[in-house]
Amino acid sequence: MTSWPLLPEGSAPEPVALPHFPDRLHAFVWRNWTLVQLKRIAEVAGAEPPAILELGRAMGLSDPPVISDDQSRRSAITVIRRNWHLLPYEQLLQLLGWTAEQMAFALREDDFLYHKLGQLKPRCAPIAYRAPDVNTRARQAEIARITRQVFPQGADHAAERPFGFVADLSQAQRPQADRDSTTTSGPRPSRFSPRFCYSYFALYGDPLLDPEADPFPDGYLARLAEAGVDGVWLQGILHKLAPFPWAPGIADRHDERLEALAGLVRRAARHGMGVYLYLNEPRAMPLSFFERHPGLRGVAEGDFATLCTSEPSVRTWLGDAVAHVSRTVPDLAGLLTITASENLSHCWSHYRGHECPRCGAREAAEVVADANRVVAEGIAAGGGGARLFAWDWGWKDEWAEAAIRGLPDGCALVSVSEWSMPLTRGGVESVVGEYSLSAVGPGPRARRHWGLARARGLGVVAKIQAANTWELSAVPYIPAVANTAEHVRRLGQEGVDGLMLGWTIGGYPSPNLDAVAEVGRAAGVTVEEALLAVARRRFGASTAPQVAAAWRRFSSAFAEFPYHIGTVYHAPLQVGPANLLWEAPTGYRATMVGIPYDDLDGWRAVYPAEVFAAQLERVADGFDEGVAVLRAALAGAENGAWGDALRREIDVADAAAIHFRSVAFQARFVRARNALAEARTREEARVLTEELERLLRSEVDLAVRLRAIQARDSRIGFEATNQYYYVPVDLGEKVLNCRDLLDRWLPSERARRDVCRCVALASRARPVPILGYTLGAVKY
Repeated sequence: MTSWPLLPEGSAPEPVALPHFPDRLHAFVWRNWTLVQLKRIAEVAGAEPPAILELGRAMGLSDPPVISDDQSRRSAITVIRRNWHLLPYEQLLQLLGWTAEQMAFALREDDFLYHKLGQLKPRCAPIAYRAPDVNTRARQAEIARITRQVFPQGADHAAERPFGFVADLSQAQRPQADRDSTTTSGPRPSRFSPRFCYSYFALYGDPLLDPEADPFPDGYLARLAEAGVDGVWLQGILHKLAPFPWAPGIADRHDERLEALAGLVRRAARHGMGVYLYLNEPRAMPLSFFERHPGLRGVAEGDFATLCTSEPSVRTWLGDAVAHVSRTVPDLAGLLTITASENLSHCWSHYRGHECPRCGAREAAEVVADANRVVAEGIAAGGGGARLFAWDWGWKDEWAEAAIRGLPDGCALVSVSEWSMPLTRGGVESVVGEYSLSAVGPGPRARRHWGLARARGLGVVAKIQAANTWELSAVPYIPAVANTAEHVRRLGQEGVDGLMLGWTIGGYPSPNLDAVAEVGRAAGVTVEEALLAVARRRFGASTAPQVAAAWRRFSSAFAEFPYHIGTVYHAPLQVGPANLLWEAPTGYRATMVGIPYDDLDGWRAVYPAEVFAAQLERVADGFDEGVAVLRAALAGAENGAWGDALRREIDVADAAAIHFRSVAFQARFVRARNALAEARTREEARVLTEELERLLRSEVDLAVRLRAIQARDSRIGFEATNQYYYVPVDLGEKVLNCRDLLDRWLPSERARRDVCRCVALASRARPVPILGYTLGAVKY
């Protein structure tokens, strides 16, 4: 088998400081208490379980829960992220029960996980248990006191266990017409076809090998069909789905994966839905692979190089592999290709084809179109009925016309609808880079590409984010439903054939997806008609006008969001108040929807810091106003059939408002903290420390509120490819973090300023020796 390069480290900097815990051992126990079995935590720390149990209880934690195998599978990425600054690789593998090969595969293939972690591994010393001394016990007692004071039921308490929504969605009833039959009536008719989305809770890396982690159980498929979806997509890696002649072992169990894929296709068909396989091929291989096969090598990047598609044997394998999949699973609805993504694939995929002696002699557009033609030929050779959907993601504008002209007959071009839309927020001009529900498309890039595709006789599909985006993915959907409905209405006018309803986010059967179906029901359906119809169906006729009014308010507020692709990827939008605050700059840069740190310049992108914070506060204010409308509706339906549904809608909207407001508070905190370090007068320092105190207390309040919501709704804080961004104990840790800064750091800052002032006054007459040093006059 081809070996993967093991466990990258990057620059290996020092981990961030966590002074709100007595030491890193206590942070390790706290963070893993509800996610990893106590026995495993103890093994990693080199202790007996009773010692770890005592340590956790000493901090006010309840008895640890039983962790199921399913929860362990579904929370591996969450465990990796929360221990990234705590454990060296060896102990991280021990905690997960993984091999180094498993970790290497996950870091590379699990939706760019290593990129999300910053492409570096902090240099962590091993964690080792040590019996607490007197000072440690005192700090344990203080943590327990704060925990019990703020969270009477416990910081780790949750009325709904993590991943509770999986069972709920999996067991959903089928539509009434089908509950006694083996087939369903399928999704509602629409002028858009296909309309496909990703699973709300799939395991991204290798989902076809684990039948107990089914990404699309029947109950969930039925729920999606009820919401108007007619297709689902999942990723495939060809050397895991078909024989690979140069390293046969790498394709082990490909037949099992294809059998599982065929089963999913059959089950989806019973709900009137198709299955679409996403391919980003051919995948780059480790440099060690090319020591045995140098003739296949194309452009190199880091420890990997491309399988050059200008090499005939690579083209033959690519076509044969697609044919094998198509022949084995003939009823696949489609293959979706990306030919220029974050993954290195063909030699021009990262715009460096000139470095390849073969591809350098070819135009980039020719290589892109050729890769798609080979896939189409493979489909035809396999005799399957799948349609090719070629996505222009990552194509340079100058490639588009030639690449589209070279696409195979019968395929459809997929283009991000809102990409390149100009916008102005807070007086700052920007351009949409994709992943926007706050900006309503379509934009000029998609229109141009669709026009070229139509002239070529191809179908056109809009990739949108119908339910949520990286503007906020920690809620199952952003209830800006009017924006979704208006976008789809415009796409109907544009004459778009089908809709890709989102990337890996947005697969929850939400009001947003329902609104897509309602607008697509017939030409001429207005946004208001769609909102009222969806609200009646989900919340009852009596409250529908108020719910629709709240959705409109959320949508208008969201139009204030300070959009920039840098902000969307790097600001703490996904973690909200779970993001820690630091008394001094960490020196770390925010990672892509991973760890935001305190990188305000990375968060705000093109926006001045004050504008960035103010715009987010405007969004949060508007969401709070919409929540107030929903609460008024709930007052009239408290004990009715729709009360529970309204309460859950309120929780989703309230959680969104909390996230937006917290990011604004965090931005203001970092700005004030940095200004305090540069303050030149005592009065300036006083104003800043008062502002910092206000912000810290506000963050405590938001963390407590969000923890209460997540404790009763397991959907909050979750997204399929990142799993849980935070769990209740993380929001509890944020309280400890803020209290530490309030009780230790701010008083020390105030005292330091007072000492400096006294020194400055005295030094006007003479130099003052302090701790062996002589200080001159200081302006405080």
